[in-house]
Amino acid sequence: MENLALIESFSEFKDDKFIDRVTLMAILEDVFRNALKKKFGSDENFDIIINPDKGDLEIWRNRVVVEDGEVEEPNEEISLTEARKIEPDFEVGEDVSEEVKLMDLGRRAILALRQNLISKIHEHDNTTIYKQFKDLEGEIYTAEVHHIRHKAIILLDDEGNEIILPKEKQIPSDFFRKGDNVRGIIESVELKGNKPAIIMSRTSPIFLEQLFFQEIPEVFDGLITIKKAVRIPGEKAKVAVDSYDDRIDPVGACVGMKGSRIHGIVRELGNENIDVINWTNNPQLMVTRALSPARVSSVKLNDEKKTAQVYLKPEEVSKAIGRGGHNIRLAGQLTGYEIDVFREGVEEDVELTEFSDEIEGWVIEEFKKIGLDTARSVLEQDVDDLVKRTDLEEETVQDVVRILKEEFED
Repeated sequence: MENLALIESFSEFKDDKFIDRVTLMAILEDVFRNALKKKFGSDENFDIIINPDKGDLEIWRNRVVVEDGEVEEPNEEISLTEARKIEPDFEVGEDVSEEVKLMDLGRRAILALRQNLISKIHEHDNTTIYKQFKDLEGEIYTAEVHHIRHKAIILLDDEGNEIILPKEKQIPSDFFRKGDNVRGIIESVELKGNKPAIIMSRTSPIFLEQLFFQEIPEVFDGLITIKKAVRIPGEKAKVAVDSYDDRIDPVGACVGMKGSRIHGIVRELGNENIDVINWTNNPQLMVTRALSPARVSSVKLNDEKKTAQVYLKPEEVSKAIGRGGHNIRLAGQLTGYEIDVFREGVEEDVELTEFSDEIEGWVIEEFKKIGLDTARSVLEQDVDDLVKRTDLEEETVQDVVRILKEEFED
């Protein structure tokens, strides 16, 4: 049978791509009908019978018998003489079914048909993968490192699907070798051409939330709700939790005895420092809690401008700001307020921007990055500590301190 070579791979496609019988038959019929349209101009009067398991294929063309010389549509009509070559007892007006051999389509058509079949199978496969992973967006997924590139790590899951972990979606301390298992969330799935691009992230706050779902039974069961999570990947994170059951201590349940429950999450995130705090609808109290471990003396809110003036004892200021300004930045993200820190009992202070004639703007910005935006806040810091916490040279820091002392303390 001349069509055997073409369709002997039907079963292979079915087994390799896990395509169900009905879908495979629909794809095959679509491919053959396209070939018939190209050859005969229409496929409406053709019957296609496919058995993909056995590799059987039959194509039948149905035409009406007309008198010799009266054939106007060769694809739909057949002359009486030609019909009687098929069966000698045909009469005018009867329907004739004639089998079309694949070889009748021509060699080039057969090659194109096979290529079209492969393309349709791959297209179906890609669509299935796209839908599968689209449903997994925001969920934790594990895959194995297959290839390490400069800008991304290429992962493969158990089914051989390719997942991309871009450099910017990796925690700074991440280090993977080929064969390592990597956990992250499926952040996005897009069709590029016909191929799905599956992007994994380990830096998203949603990854942190999903780790809580996996590691903390009360969160998984819905007894504890994660209201909001913010993070600076690999450095620090803050998670606000709540419970509808007053008998449950949501913070204690998440952290565990001596941090036993949260330890696995911290380790997964490259020893990211995680603060778990109780959620409250009281914005003033929420700002206070968000700045932990610092002890806040008082808070003044401007709800219209979404700003918060926070007053602390001088020794608590550095805790509120945190290393690299991480603590105050995350507290702002968690509460939605722009937080300004003020030293309690200190009346006189001047914004660093007031010294822009003598201190370059980029230097002032370096201090602002670590939460120091006034003269007094800089002068209260140790010079060596300022050098470590900024990208400034020691000489530059000393010059700034000298200028501030001369102008501010006089």
